[in-house]
This record gives sequence, C-alpha cells and structure tokens, in this order.
Amino acid sequence: MSATRWASWVALPLTLALWAGLAAGLNTPLLPGPAQVLEVGWQILASGELVQHLGATLRRVAIAFALAMTLGTLLGLGMGRSRLFNAFCDPLLVLFLNLPALVTIILLYVWFGLVEAAAVLAVVVNKVPNVAVTLREGARALDPRLEQMADVYGFGRWRRLVHVWLPQLFPYWMAATRSGLALIWKIVLVVELLGRSDGVGFQLHMAFQVFDVAAILAWSLAFIAVVQAIEWLVLQPVERRATRWREAGVAHA
Repeated sequence: MSATRWASWVALPLTLALWAGLAAGLNTPLLPGPAQVLEVGWQILASGELVQHLGATLRRVAIAFALAMTLGTLLGLGMGRSRLFNAFCDPLLVLFLNLPALVTIILLYVWFGLVEAAAVLAVVVNKVPNVAVTLREGARALDPRLEQMADVYGFGRWRRLVHVWLPQLFPYWMAATRSGLALIWKIVLVVELLGRSDGVGFQLHMAFQVFDVAAILAWSLAFIAVVQAIEWLVLQPVERRATRWREAGVAHA
C-alpha cells in the first residue's frame, strides 16, 4: 500500500483515538466520548426521530438545490454569453454574493412568515449567485474553435449543447454542485434552527437549549455521514463517468 493511501486510512482512526482520550481525561459532559455519542445516536435511530428529521432536512436540501442549480446555471450561462446581460446583472450579483445568509433568512421569515416556502427560498437566494459566478466563467471559457467546428458540420442547438457545450461546462457545473451542496447543507440547518419545527437544525436547537452535547454530536455526525455517502455514491461516480472520455483520450495520446 502506498504512503498516500496509508495516510488516508490513518487520519480518521487517529482523530477518534484523540477524541476518546481527551474525553476520558477531561471526564466532563461537555465533551462526551465516541461510545456515548454512538449510544445516543442509536437511541435517536431506534426512536424513529432520525429518519423523520433527517428526511425533512434532505427534502429541503433537494428542493433548494434543484432550484438554485437550475436558476444559477441559466443566469450564469446568460451572463457568460452576453456582455450586455452581464453588465446589467453583475452589480446585482455582487450585491447578493455579499448579502449574509442570516440576513436573507430573517427578512424572508419576517416578510412571509415561518412557512416552508420562505425557508426554501432563503436557501435558493443565497446559493444562486455562487452557481451563476461559476457557470459564467465556464461559459466564457468555451473554446471558439469547437464552435467553428460545430458550424462547419451544421450542428443544431441540441447537438451543439450535448456535444460541444456540456462536456466543456461539466467541470464548472461539478464545482458549483460540490460547493453548492456544502453551502446549502449549512444554510438549511440555520433556516431550521430559526424557524422550523422539524429537521436536523431544529433538533440541534433543542439539544443546545439543554446543553446536550452528546445529542448535538450525534445529530451532526449522522448528517455528515449522509452528506459523505452522497459524495461517494452519487457525485464521484457521476464525475468519473462523465470524464471517462478525457481519460481515454489521454491514454491514446
């Protein structure tokens, strides 16, 4: 086994060992050990609360992610391909990029009430500018020689989209996807903490009120496990499949 692969398998067990040793040495409820957190996590799972609240959070994440990626992609492509549209939207883009997520959440809850639509909209408003910026750079980086080739071979809009634009835009879209999920998870938890009656964020708020650190860590680790599973089982396989043509081209070169 190479040194790099060996090192990658050491980090997590080492962190758990340090955590367990520190918890045992301090012996305080403010830092429970891994075994205690695992026990609390099992109790949450057995009670059915984990499935209920994690499902509510994932539903909000999925809806907000789909809306933000769709709107951000369209906006970014439009800004990247049209100088006039970019000049018009750029000041607004900078404004929303620098608008704190907490401010957006509070304003939407004040304006629309503590409803599901306001919660999802707050996440979308905070994510769309980030997607738009990334996809704008991708649209600007499209190879003009491939555009000329598509003109020569008489590609229609659909063939041009599938065979010319999407392969070039995919790395930018994946970058926006990864950063988007990382940002949306965090914002959804804040949204739930401030104004929802279910979800992981709501449970973290309840645990915080009684200083239940074991429950805070159990909910957090369960959430992290689901996020990591999505990375391993969905994002990485999609990325490998989509970039297989590039690896094949390098092998033949």
